[in-house]
Amino acid sequence: MSFAERVLRLAFAAALMVGVLGASPRPAGAQNAPVGGLEPLTIVTASGRHAFQVEVMRTPEQRARGLMHRQFLPADRGMLFDFARTEPVAMWMQNTYISLDMLFIRADGTVARIAERAEPLSTRTIPSGEPVLSVLEVNAGIAEKLGIKPGDRVEHPLFKR
Repeated sequence: MSFAERVLRLAFAAALMVGVLGASPRPAGAQNAPVGGLEPLTIVTASGRHAFQVEVMRTPEQRARGLMHRQFLPADRGMLFDFARTEPVAMWMQNTYISLDMLFIRADGTVARIAERAEPLSTRTIPSGEPVLSVLEVNAGIAEKLGIKPGDRVEHPLFKR
Protein backbone atom coordinates (compact mmCIF):
# COMPACT_ATOMS: atom_id res chain seq x y z
CA MET A 1 0.00 0.00 0.00
CA SER A 2 1.38 3.37 -0.96
CA PHE A 3 1.85 6.29 1.41
CA ALA A 4 -1.02 8.21 -0.30
CA GLU A 5 -3.38 5.24 0.15
CA ARG A 6 -2.51 5.01 3.86
CA VAL A 7 -3.17 8.73 4.35
CA LEU A 8 -6.53 8.42 2.59
CA ARG A 9 -7.48 5.40 4.72
CA LEU A 10 -6.52 7.24 7.92
CA ALA A 11 -8.49 10.31 6.85
CA PHE A 12 -11.53 8.13 6.03
CA ALA A 13 -11.23 6.29 9.36
CA ALA A 14 -11.01 9.58 11.26
CA ALA A 15 -14.07 10.94 9.46
CA LEU A 16 -15.96 7.73 10.20
CA MET A 17 -15.01 7.87 13.89
CA VAL A 18 -16.27 11.44 14.21
CA GLY A 19 -19.56 10.50 12.59
CA VAL A 20 -20.03 7.27 14.53
CA LEU A 21 -18.97 8.60 17.91
CA GLY A 22 -20.47 12.05 17.51
CA ALA A 23 -17.11 13.44 18.47
CA SER A 24 -17.47 16.72 16.65
CA PRO A 25 -16.64 19.29 19.30
CA ARG A 26 -19.30 21.85 20.23
CA PRO A 27 -17.96 25.28 21.03
CA ALA A 28 -18.42 26.33 24.65
CA GLY A 29 -21.76 28.05 25.05
CA ALA A 30 -23.10 26.74 21.74
CA GLN A 31 -26.51 26.13 23.29
CA ASN A 32 -26.62 29.89 23.86
CA ALA A 33 -26.06 30.84 20.23
CA PRO A 34 -28.88 32.84 18.64
CA VAL A 35 -31.25 30.85 16.44
CA GLY A 36 -31.35 33.58 13.80
CA GLY A 37 -29.72 36.95 13.47
CA LEU A 38 -29.90 39.58 16.16
CA GLU A 39 -32.02 42.71 15.65
CA PRO A 40 -31.75 46.03 17.50
CA LEU A 41 -34.51 46.96 19.96
CA THR A 42 -34.76 49.97 22.28
CA ILE A 43 -36.80 50.33 25.45
CA VAL A 44 -37.67 53.96 26.26
CA THR A 45 -38.24 54.63 29.97
CA ALA A 46 -38.22 57.64 32.29
CA SER A 47 -34.52 56.90 32.90
CA GLY A 48 -33.61 56.97 29.20
CA ARG A 49 -33.17 54.80 26.12
CA HIS A 50 -31.91 51.27 26.66
CA ALA A 51 -30.51 49.31 23.69
CA PHE A 52 -30.77 45.55 23.30
CA GLN A 53 -30.04 42.99 20.61
CA VAL A 54 -32.87 40.49 20.30
CA GLU A 55 -33.66 37.23 18.59
CA VAL A 56 -37.13 37.47 17.05
CA MET A 57 -39.26 34.33 17.20
CA ARG A 58 -41.72 34.55 14.30
CA THR A 59 -42.85 30.97 13.63
CA PRO A 60 -44.86 28.69 15.92
CA GLU A 61 -41.86 26.36 16.19
CA GLN A 62 -39.52 29.20 17.17
CA ARG A 63 -42.01 30.56 19.70
CA ALA A 64 -42.50 27.10 21.23
CA ARG A 65 -38.72 26.67 21.69
CA GLY A 66 -37.96 30.19 22.91
CA LEU A 67 -35.14 30.26 25.43
CA MET A 68 -35.58 26.63 26.47
CA HIS A 69 -32.38 24.79 27.43
CA ARG A 70 -30.27 27.96 27.44
CA GLN A 71 -27.90 28.38 30.34
CA PHE A 72 -26.99 32.03 29.78
CA LEU A 73 -28.34 35.22 28.22
CA PRO A 74 -26.00 38.23 27.90
CA ALA A 75 -27.22 41.34 29.76
CA ASP A 76 -27.84 43.32 26.55
CA ARG A 77 -29.77 40.52 24.80
CA GLY A 78 -33.34 39.36 24.77
CA MET A 79 -35.91 37.38 22.87
CA LEU A 80 -38.90 39.00 21.16
CA PHE A 81 -41.91 36.79 20.46
CA ASP A 82 -43.95 38.01 17.48
CA PHE A 83 -47.47 36.56 17.67
CA ALA A 84 -48.40 38.16 14.29
CA ARG A 85 -51.76 39.37 15.65
CA THR A 86 -53.02 41.03 18.79
CA GLU A 87 -54.56 38.54 21.22
CA PRO A 88 -54.32 37.42 24.83
CA VAL A 89 -51.24 35.21 25.29
CA ALA A 90 -49.74 33.14 28.07
CA MET A 91 -46.11 32.16 28.56
CA TRP A 92 -44.38 29.59 30.76
CA MET A 93 -40.89 28.64 31.79
CA GLN A 94 -40.85 24.89 31.10
CA ASN A 95 -37.28 23.78 30.26
CA THR A 96 -36.06 27.37 30.69
CA TYR A 97 -33.12 27.56 33.09
CA ILE A 98 -32.71 31.35 33.18
CA SER A 99 -34.93 33.52 35.38
CA LEU A 100 -36.55 36.13 33.13
CA ASP A 101 -38.55 39.34 33.12
CA MET A 102 -41.37 39.21 30.55
CA LEU A 103 -42.67 42.41 28.98
CA PHE A 104 -46.07 41.99 27.34
CA ILE A 105 -46.25 44.56 24.52
CA ARG A 106 -49.21 46.05 22.64
CA ALA A 107 -49.22 46.55 18.86
CA ASP A 108 -48.27 50.23 19.30
CA GLY A 109 -45.11 49.21 21.20
CA THR A 110 -46.28 50.20 24.68
CA VAL A 111 -45.69 47.84 27.58
CA ALA A 112 -48.99 46.44 28.84
CA ARG A 113 -47.70 44.31 31.71
CA ILE A 114 -44.45 43.09 33.23
CA ALA A 115 -43.98 39.69 34.83
CA GLU A 116 -40.77 40.02 36.82
CA ARG A 117 -38.41 37.23 37.81
CA ALA A 118 -40.30 34.32 36.25
CA GLU A 119 -39.35 31.09 37.99
CA PRO A 120 -37.06 28.81 35.95
CA LEU A 121 -38.49 25.42 34.94
CA SER A 122 -42.01 26.34 36.09
CA THR A 123 -45.06 25.16 34.14
CA ARG A 124 -47.23 27.88 35.71
CA THR A 125 -48.76 30.00 32.97
CA ILE A 126 -48.06 33.72 32.94
CA PRO A 127 -50.92 35.57 31.21
CA SER A 128 -50.63 38.83 29.29
CA GLY A 129 -53.67 40.29 31.06
CA GLU A 130 -54.90 41.85 27.82
CA PRO A 131 -54.46 41.36 24.07
CA VAL A 132 -50.82 41.93 23.03
CA LEU A 133 -48.81 41.55 19.86
CA SER A 134 -45.54 40.51 21.44
CA VAL A 135 -43.58 39.45 24.50
CA LEU A 136 -40.01 40.50 25.21
CA GLU A 137 -37.96 38.26 27.50
CA VAL A 138 -34.87 39.70 29.18
CA ASN A 139 -32.79 38.61 32.16
CA ALA A 140 -34.54 38.76 35.52
CA GLY A 141 -34.03 42.09 37.28
CA ILE A 142 -33.61 44.15 34.11
CA ALA A 143 -37.11 45.70 34.41
CA GLU A 144 -36.39 46.85 37.95
CA LYS A 145 -32.82 47.97 37.17
CA LEU A 146 -33.92 50.10 34.19
CA GLY A 147 -37.16 51.27 35.81
CA ILE A 148 -39.34 49.75 33.07
CA LYS A 149 -43.03 50.34 33.79
CA PRO A 150 -46.32 49.62 32.00
CA GLY A 151 -46.83 52.37 29.44
CA ASP A 152 -43.12 52.61 28.54
CA ARG A 153 -42.34 52.22 24.85
CA VAL A 154 -40.47 49.52 22.95
CA GLU A 155 -38.98 50.53 19.60
CA HIS A 156 -38.61 47.80 16.99
CA PRO A 157 -39.93 47.54 13.38
CA LEU A 158 -42.56 45.09 14.65
CA PHE A 159 -44.47 47.88 16.40
CA LYS A 160 -46.60 50.50 14.69
CA ARG A 161 -46.82 54.02 16.06
